[in-house]
Amino acid sequence: MARFSRLTPWLALLPFLLYLLVFLVVPTLTVGLGAFQEDGRFSLVNIQELFSGTLLTVLWKSIVLSLTSALVGAVFGSFLAYLVVTRPATSLFRRVVTAVSGVLAQFGGVPLAFAFIATLGFSGVVTQALQKTIGIDIFGSGWLYGLPGLILVYSYFQIPLMVIVFLPALDGVRPQWREAAVNLGASTWVYWRRVAGPLLFPAFLGAALLLFANAFAAYATAAVLVSQGQPILPLFIRSALNSEVMLGRQNLAFALAFEMVVVVAVVMTLYSLLVRRTSRWLQ
Repeated sequence: MARFSRLTPWLALLPFLLYLLVFLVVPTLTVGLGAFQEDGRFSLVNIQELFSGTLLTVLWKSIVLSLTSALVGAVFGSFLAYLVVTRPATSLFRRVVTAVSGVLAQFGGVPLAFAFIATLGFSGVVTQALQKTIGIDIFGSGWLYGLPGLILVYSYFQIPLMVIVFLPALDGVRPQWREAAVNLGASTWVYWRRVAGPLLFPAFLGAALLLFANAFAAYATAAVLVSQGQPILPLFIRSALNSEVMLGRQNLAFALAFEMVVVVAVVMTLYSLLVRRTSRWLQ
């Protein structure tokens, strides 16, 4: 009976462990093994191709998209989180913002892309309204379907995600710290620069890294917006798998996916280290 009681927690975790095995471990191993194969044999040709001019350009565009949308989301999301934390926990404003952020942070993929196309696309509601009223064509040369449009659309779910992630860190800043700083003669600027800022910076940077990883791995929204060309890695992987131009390059797709796994693993490792450092102070 005692042995069974010790096994009970593991039995409860069994469905979750099976889920991780099927949807995380097995795909990761498949990608890792496929990246170093060509025609059924061990080969480094696909790994070497990752450093070619075209694929380096695709990687750079993915990094620019992820970094820019992460910075936009981190800056605006942190300000919104600060406005939320200054309100009482039971205030209507706080409850509405946190609830809406929880919904919008998950509002991605095809519905989000369609919403922007219907609003800012060539025949979008806002585009047509501005053309008919003041004669301004905001669609221009089709920026919505390129890298600038992806940055704008990604920021739509990055900002509320930042609110959710950064809000606990702001809640962890104790009012007594500010009272002590004021009693010692510190101004608001000095308090944020010397006390709150250094404490919150690791949490802020960690949240920004999480946003970077979130944008770097996003696929569905970009797949709908960018129907021609492969400006980012997830779309290039799709092209390597099913495009007639790159027919038979499945192992190159594995190499690209392996590259993404490495980048996301590095980012998430840095994120976990920063969260661990922050948790020592904000408890």
